This record gives sequence, structure tokens and C-alpha cells, in this order.
Amino acid sequence: MPLLLPLAVPVAMAVDRACGEPPTWLHPVVGMGRYLGLFRLARLPAPLAFVGGAAAWLLGAVLVGFIALWLEGQVLLTLQPWLSPVRLLGAALLLGLLLKPLLAWRMLADEAMAVETALAESLDTGRVRLSRLVSRDTSALSATEVREAAIETLAENLNDSVIAPLFWFAILGLPGAAIYRFANTADAMWGYRDEREWSGKWAARADDALSWLPARLTGLLLARPSLALWREARRTPSPNSGWPMAAMALRLGLRLGKPGVYTLNAAGRDAQPGDLHAARTRARGAVVAGAVLLAALAWALRS
Repeated sequence: MPLLLPLAVPVAMAVDRACGEPPTWLHPVVGMGRYLGLFRLARLPAPLAFVGGAAAWLLGAVLVGFIALWLEGQVLLTLQPWLSPVRLLGAALLLGLLLKPLLAWRMLADEAMAVETALAESLDTGRVRLSRLVSRDTSALSATEVREAAIETLAENLNDSVIAPLFWFAILGLPGAAIYRFANTADAMWGYRDEREWSGKWAARADDALSWLPARLTGLLLARPSLALWREARRTPSPNSGWPMAAMALRLGLRLGKPGVYTLNAAGRDAQPGDLHAARTRARGAVVAGAVLLAALAWALRS
């Protein structure tokens, strides 16, 4: 059915805009996190930690992919969308509802803008609000640095929470989106250079691989292709997160960075009140363009 997946994309985006996130007890990403939280591998010797982390990741990915494939199959078997336009629309509605929890644009935008609202109250309140979004220590950040970090988070997670799940949905259907979100959640929980390094190394590399193309697409949706984008995107330790962050920095003319780690668009200006609003507007445009483009890709691959 060439039209089924393309029609499911706008359904998922519309439900996201209208309803936001499903309740915690029903959220598949929360379930993925609970599964990953069952494992305590960091204290094992490095080789055993790596093998254990890889095995736990592979088992989780298989389970997530199988459940998503079964759900997608149930939609097809129950509604048989090839029989009539009405059945096709019904199947697209159900598949879009299943896809929605695997992407999160409204929550991402709301959380980023909540940082600006908190800063308007006080710097300390802004720091506390930002700490919900980033892993870095926010206690000594200036107001400019708080805004920079929120804009970076918005740009980076535009890929992780929206464009990449839609990309893998276009390629592999619901199992593709589900496995990607599992990989991204595993990296967020395990992929750190601390005592978790060896147990999370497989998860970190898997996320790097699955995010490679979508991250570059996200960067191109945010800013025009240029040598400056290619150069700035390479300044971050991550092979992928630099693309959307550098694109946002260049598009808004901002200097963004993490003190002592990297600086993007060093010639840019400091982030000011209003720049988070501008970043959200630019990100919203990338979401719309990305949804249209990836729905078209889903159609083209199945025509």
C-alpha cells in the first residue's frame, strides 16, 4: 500500500500537536527506559560489561521491533486497507496513532520555551528548568549560557525526537521508528564516558550509526548546505549532534557551545531574549518540511 505510511505521518503529527504525549503507563518510550533500567552492568569488568550491554541492547531491539511489527501487521490484517479508500484512511489513522508516541515535537518545543519563561522569573529558576533537559551542570551558567544550552537541546533533539523516527518510519515502517527510539533511549541512559562507558559502548555506537543520515538531513532542513555548516558540524565530539546544532547557530547568527568542549559559529553573537522563540520557529519549519519530505520518501519507496 504506497499511500498507507505517507498518510500515517500527518496523522501522527496532528495528534502530537493536539494531544502531546500519552500517559506514562501507556508510553512505549517509558517502557523502553524501564527495560533498560533493569540492567546494572557498569561494575563488571570491561569485556563482560561490553558483551552484556550489547546482548541487552540486541534483545531489547528485537523485542521492540517484533512488537511494532505485530502491531503494524494487526492494522493491515484487520482493516485490509487495499480494499477501499475508507479502509485505507482508517488504517492510516491507526498507524499514525501508533507512530505518534515514537516522536515528540510538541513536548520538545514546550520544554525549550519553558526555559525562557523560567529565565524571565529568575536566573536560578532558568538554571533549574534547564537541568531537566541537559546532563551538564547548570548551577553556574549565565543567562546567555542557559539560552545557548536550551537552543542546542532544541536543535539536537529535533533530530532525535522527530526527524530520525520519521526517517526510519519511512524506510522500515513502524518497526524502524520503534527500534530507532529504543536505540536513542539506550544511548541517553547508557552512552556516557564514565563508569557506564563499556556497558554503554554498543548503545552509543548503534545510536551514532542510526542517527548518521537523519542528523545531516536535520541540519539541511535547518540551514542551507554550505562549507560553513560542514566545518562547524565537525567541532563537536559527537559525529551527529553537531549538524543540527551548527545549522541552528548559523541560521540564527548565534554563537553556541559547551564551555571547554566546543564552540559553534564563534563569530556569532550571544543568545538574547527572543532567540529561543526564533529557534522554535525555525525548528517548526524544519519539522513541517521534514514530515512532507519523509512522507514522500515513504511513498516513493513503496510505489
